Amino acid sequence: MTTTALPASNVLQRIATTDSNPSSLDNSVVASPGDTPRHSPSSTSLSSIDSDTVLDKGNAKMLDTYGNEFQIPDFTIKQIRDAIPAHCFERSAARGLGYVARDILSLAATFYLFHTFLTPENVPSTALRGVLWAIYTFVQGLFGTGLWVLSHECGHQSFSPSKTLNDTVGWFCHSALLVPYFSWKISHGKHHKATGHLERDMVFVPKLREEYASRVGYLAHELNELVEETPIATAGHMIAQQLLGWLMYLSTNVTGHNYHSRQPEGRGKGKENGYFGGVNHFNPSSPLYEAKDAKLIFLSDLGLAMTGTVLYLIGSNFGWANLAVWYFLPYLWVNHWLVAITFLQHTDPSLPHYTAETWSYTRGAAATIDREFGFIGRTLMHGIVETHVLHHYVSTIPFYHADEASEAIRPIMGRHYRSDTRGGSMGFLKSLWTSARMCHWVEPNEGAEGEAKGVMFFRNRNGLGVPAAKVASPDDKVAA
Repeated sequence: MTTTALPASNVLQRIATTDSNPSSLDNSVVASPGDTPRHSPSSTSLSSIDSDTVLDKGNAKMLDTYGNEFQIPDFTIKQIRDAIPAHCFERSAARGLGYVARDILSLAATFYLFHTFLTPENVPSTALRGVLWAIYTFVQGLFGTGLWVLSHECGHQSFSPSKTLNDTVGWFCHSALLVPYFSWKISHGKHHKATGHLERDMVFVPKLREEYASRVGYLAHELNELVEETPIATAGHMIAQQLLGWLMYLSTNVTGHNYHSRQPEGRGKGKENGYFGGVNHFNPSSPLYEAKDAKLIFLSDLGLAMTGTVLYLIGSNFGWANLAVWYFLPYLWVNHWLVAITFLQHTDPSLPHYTAETWSYTRGAAATIDREFGFIGRTLMHGIVETHVLHHYVSTIPFYHADEASEAIRPIMGRHYRSDTRGGSMGFLKSLWTSARMCHWVEPNEGAEGEAKGVMFFRNRNGLGVPAAKVASPDDKVAA
């Protein structure tokens, strides 16, 4: 992949694609892409955005966290779709089912080999058996993540031309992984329709400056005075995120937007993210859904109950310690990879976020980044790491056509296409640390005017990259 380095400092660098000639259009045309799941036309509708409104972009130069100059995307959805070869949109049920069979057989074969041969008789050393079973949990976690990705394809209808087949396969496979298929499919569809929108996006919505300051017990103007977050504290946050992030998201909507009171049906009044806020992926009355979605939420919960029953019977008959090793530790690995992948798809020092007034579908979809995870990403995880930018523009393209389609849209996106492929698989893992250290909150560039005030960039308390804006204290404002 052709890239060029754009270092902003001698501390951290990233790899960005070379620029190609961008379109001369003045603004991004908002077009509902018609290939993302449609469940809630109210809070997720794109029709309320005026795609022809050109706002004053102001004179202030916009800089991402690395110090690279940012320009608002200027191409259209039509240009993106027209650039993709027609055969990339073709979906094969047989091919999709073949990949499902491959992943299930990989899971079954791994279990059979370890369960049959990794016994005290064959491996007398308890320590060695422990190490080998740990390897088992890791490998099963990779295969399980691959099956998770195929279920995700089902939710986007990119698995096959048949919606019935897609939802059937997705429900069975996701339920087996303790994922509420339809519940997550609905909220994920809303994420695709509002990516990068600070008030409507459904996952990894960054905190504004004031929100971050409040969380750490300071006022907004005091952030510049905070001492650096220790590496130990960063590591602690990362471990908690990787272990509990997915479960917290399903049960409390952590990292999702918290503007549920604006839900047109009124189901969000008095509800907010948190343990007892009434916002989760299991309750049909959650403001994440509309009344018409209730039967699908119940069906999702039924899938979880069925899997839970099977797991209970296995634990009762074969021992809970065995069940933990056979299923739950691989399950935690799956959760880890899921959180790592989605976090790094939407959190990077180069990515912008937008206020409601500045956001458009085209701009939001470009606020994602492709990475590289080698054999694990491209083969075991079906390319979900490497082709995410394309996925946000046309999510019905199956993963086995995504590389070709990604290359086709790069000339259209030009400088707006982002990838960080340095270091391959190790670079992917290192990016977790980079983003955790550099991406604490978002704010507009200091001195931003016009439309630029609605484009937010990551800043941090660690003195990395472009410094945070200096904000006057309330006392200073009164004195002025």
